[in-house]
Amino acid sequence: MKNPFKYFKTSQEIIRLAVMMYARFPLSLRQVEDLLHERGIDVSYETVRFWWNRFGPLFAAEIKKKRSLPRASHTQWRWHFDEVFVKIGGDNHYLWRAVDHEGEVLESFVTKTRDRKAALTFLRKVMKRYGRPKVIVTDKLRSYRAAMKKIGIEDRQETGRWLNNRAENSHQPFRRRERGMGKFRSTKSLQKFVSIHASVHNHFNKERHLNNANTFKADRAAALVEWRQLAV
Repeated sequence: MKNPFKYFKTSQEIIRLAVMMYARFPLSLRQVEDLLHERGIDVSYETVRFWWNRFGPLFAAEIKKKRSLPRASHTQWRWHFDEVFVKIGGDNHYLWRAVDHEGEVLESFVTKTRDRKAALTFLRKVMKRYGRPKVIVTDKLRSYRAAMKKIGIEDRQETGRWLNNRAENSHQPFRRRERGMGKFRSTKSLQKFVSIHASVHNHFNKERHLNNANTFKADRAAALVEWRQLAV
């Protein structure tokens, strides 16, 4: 792979730090600028925006590539599907999200409608990358049932009052991040953001509540080392 930092005067470490701050934490571009200034790094928020647009997709693609292969069979056990409303220009759009049984975000997809066609497109998009799951947990939206019937896996669907809490909880990091950004101007910018945000969230999500302090700290340190090696 060609060096993506070749023509940049700023060091790779600073660019990675700025992108990580903006993608991982609920910060605005100007807040990232201020935090970098506290560290003696003088860049404008527009520079942070440029780094985000240039390197965010690159980092996310590399994270996905490294994480998808060893988890291919593991993620096929149980999927959770859910969708949330997102305002773009005053109009409602729908963010579809698929997570596995451990809360790993498998795929995010933005549509203008919430019908069978949109559900079918999303389902095929996830299955193309991860194969067919044993169980798919959803809410009672009829579009899911219709889409699964089209593919022939309607017998794998499960619905229940609290069964889909895993998917509903996965929206919380995005909602916090959305408030920090303010709003989205187009479906393209929303799709780009949720794809990058999901990859970065997966990379640094070490399930603090399931591990002891020493294990969590070791996993967190390893994730940070891996992040610093992206696009090297």
